[in-house]
Parts: sequence; C-alpha cells; structure tokens
Amino acid sequence: MKKQNTKEIKNETKDCNDGKCPIHGSISVRGKYFTGKVSKVFAKRIVIDFERVVRNEKYERFSKLKTRIHAYLPECMNDQIKVGDLVKVGETRRMSKIIHFVLLEKIQNKNTK
Repeated sequence: MKKQNTKEIKNETKDCNDGKCPIHGSISVRGKYFTGKVSKVFAKRIVIDFERVVRNEKYERFSKLKTRIHAYLPECMNDQIKVGDLVKVGETRRMSKIIHFVLLEKIQNKNTK
C-alpha cells in the first residue's frame, strides 16, 4: 500500500487555527493508516470501530476481532463527521492517554452505500 502525504489529501475544509490538524497544523502523520466506521463523536475526538482477521495457530482457523481506536478530531472537520461515517485515520505522536491517531479524511457518508 502506497503511503500518502497528508498535504496531498484534498479536503474541502475551512481554514482552522488548530495546531494539531494534519492539514493546516504542524503535526506529522507517520505509521499505520486505518479506515473504519465512526461509532461515537465527542468534542475533540472520535471513536472508530473496524474488524480484522486473526489466525489461530492451534486450531488452524481464522477469527474476526473488533478493534476500537480513538482519534483526534480537528476543528475544521468537526461539523462534517457524524456517527456511521466511513473515515480514514493516521498514526501520529501520542496526544493523550488514549489518542494516538488523527482524522485525515471522510471517505463516505452514513447514508451512501
């Protein structure tokens, strides 16, 4: 998978003065990228759920596990994100006890299939 530079991601967002915004601010995004569905929206963070497949060595089977990630929600995207939207997040430096990711872009609305 080819890594994308956060400056190349085109979002129709308003300008913001948030220093932790990956588009307008100075925070660097490096590491892993995930796409998932938004399950909760808070004032400055969102919770993303997605499923992954893990192999069980003993029984030689695969099982599905759910993963929950907390991501920082920049000011410029605050009014765009709703519960059920499909979003893309990227790994960044640790911002708080539970936030290690930042929201990069909104991929799909809740109503769109």
